[in-house]
Amino acid sequence: MEQPLFILLSIILIIIGIAGTILPLLPGLLLSFTGILSYKFFGNPEFSIIYVIIFGILTLVSLILNYTIPIKTTAKYGGSRYGKIGGFLGTIIGLFFPPIGFIIGMLLGVFLGELIHDKTDKKKAFNATKGAFFGFIYGTGFNLLVGLAMFLVVLIDIFTK
Repeated sequence: MEQPLFILLSIILIIIGIAGTILPLLPGLLLSFTGILSYKFFGNPEFSIIYVIIFGILTLVSLILNYTIPIKTTAKYGGSRYGKIGGFLGTIIGLFFPPIGFIIGMLLGVFLGELIHDKTDKKKAFNATKGAFFGFIYGTGFNLLVGLAMFLVVLIDIFTK
């Protein structure tokens, strides 16, 4: 009787986690990974530990990429060290203003950092900000794909028993 309840709870956690990859208010992949752990240890003990390890690594990678990809794409689009630092600081400050404060903070930080570096080149500041935005989109896309993969692996496991 308890096992189906944990399976349902696991699926709900994974779905909420997938929503969190798009909605910054929720912790995204961490919730989905919690769903995977719940499924493995309470819903279906025969679920392969390999999936848990792979999704654990991908969740860790995603946490790192969420902060590094925007910095890298900022540089790719012509951003300077000031833009990178501004983006980092803006992200940290923006975390205090959920749900979308960290995105606005990051973009505003990159833009202002670039203007501090060279206040005459607004086009360069805009391009660096555009790079940070694309980096955010790439990171969000990666998180969404990993979350969907978690969901599909659990569903396949449920329906192939």
